[in-house]
Amino acid sequence: MPIIIVALVFAASAFAATGVHADVYKYVDAKGNTYFTDAPLKGAKYRLEWKRESRGLVNENRQRLASLNPPLAAANPVPSSAKSAAVSQSLAARRARFERVINAYARLNKLSPELLHAVVRTESAYNHEAVSHAGAQGLMQLMPGTAARYGVKDSFNPIENLRGGAAYLRDLLDLFGQDLTLALAGYNAGENAVIRNGYQIPPYSETRNYVRQVLQHMGYERPAGG
Repeated sequence: MPIIIVALVFAASAFAATGVHADVYKYVDAKGNTYFTDAPLKGAKYRLEWKRESRGLVNENRQRLASLNPPLAAANPVPSSAKSAAVSQSLAARRARFERVINAYARLNKLSPELLHAVVRTESAYNHEAVSHAGAQGLMQLMPGTAARYGVKDSFNPIENLRGGAAYLRDLLDLFGQDLTLALAGYNAGENAVIRNGYQIPPYSETRNYVRQVLQHMGYERPAGG
């Protein structure tokens, strides 16, 4: 199953980086998995597709992620024993109900299934009938304007909702240069809020907590030792 590995690669190396400028590399392996990283990957299994300069990207990521409370370290993969405690039985049942369609839309939009699951879990806890106080609806909590933008006629229809939400997340990643933290901030606060704040996570506690929670849930989703 081809996946894309993006900001978690940047984040892991960002804490060790000291330079202001960094290069961004795109690699593809034999299975079709895509890797965006700020350092060359070693081994014959990785094929370099392109290399670009990213001005200040590594340090900016480090500053953004360090500003989260708790910091990104909470989003690192957790032991399998902690995963069972993190997912309740009812949540696990709802997750299982939508797992295949979530994985399918992840593949279709070149997202990692872990990312899409983490967003759904954070947004609605896999409740396809969820409605927020702001009027967001369904599994991926689409606002009416976003739903209309992506041709979603019924946000309470899980398939329609996931189709629109996954496409929106893909567009946000592309808009923000595959920067996962900014894409997640844009999903929560809107892409214009990120742009108005100089391509930084907006200074909203809700948005900062949202980014942290999604990254944490991604850690739960990653296989033990992965």
